[in-house]
Amino acid sequence: MEKQSFCRVEKKYVIKKSDQKKLLPIIKVEMQPDNYFKSEIFNIYFDDDDYNMITQSIDWVDFKEKIRARSYNGYDRVFIEIKTKIRGDDENLGHKRRIMVTRKEFKEFINQDASLRNIINHKNVTRSELQVAEEIDYLVKYLNLKPRILVSYKRTSYRNQEGLRITFDENLRYRTKDFRFNKQKDDKIFFEDTQSEIMELKSQDSFPLWLVRELSKLKIYPRQFSKIGSIYQKIRKENDV
Repeated sequence: MEKQSFCRVEKKYVIKKSDQKKLLPIIKVEMQPDNYFKSEIFNIYFDDDDYNMITQSIDWVDFKEKIRARSYNGYDRVFIEIKTKIRGDDENLGHKRRIMVTRKEFKEFINQDASLRNIINHKNVTRSELQVAEEIDYLVKYLNLKPRILVSYKRTSYRNQEGLRITFDENLRYRTKDFRFNKQKDDKIFFEDTQSEIMELKSQDSFPLWLVRELSKLKIYPRQFSKIGSIYQKIRKENDV
């Protein structure tokens, strides 16, 4: 069974493909390809009419929360997640809880044909998963949340036995309608240059010395970057033109 709850330290970097090329030799020595080594990811972000949840990602408040649905190309699974992040002095602690449904069940949920709790109630789920479903149902109803922005990208991921995970996300795209988990001809590209990508480090503990040294040697430094927050800002600029 796939893990449904995560708590880990997270750091993000906006890098060039040339940086990834320099990092890969040591990553391939110290780490292994993840179970989902190469994947195409589609994320649907929920928000209210004023986009208050996404605005939190821009303002970098000490505590922020998102509701997101994630699906992988080629799989009939949708992970509906509550993501929270607490900002520390120099790193973020991320906590993610999720439940899994089929794409058909997800469509029933967003069309308000059934609550998440009712959708998963007949399945062999834990009490904890039922609680997550109930919390999502409550937030969606109480805050009037709806699918607002779809974000997609191609991911390459590595992990080691100590729980470190490194991912590289490229071809970052987005759209604000037609919330199906596939590519559309109207998808817009986020990075104007084709060489930029996002690297994320995730660990349940501190990052290993070999990685810290290599990043320092290559002058690769973390920065505050939210995919959905940055895309939302770009959409606002486009609409203001």
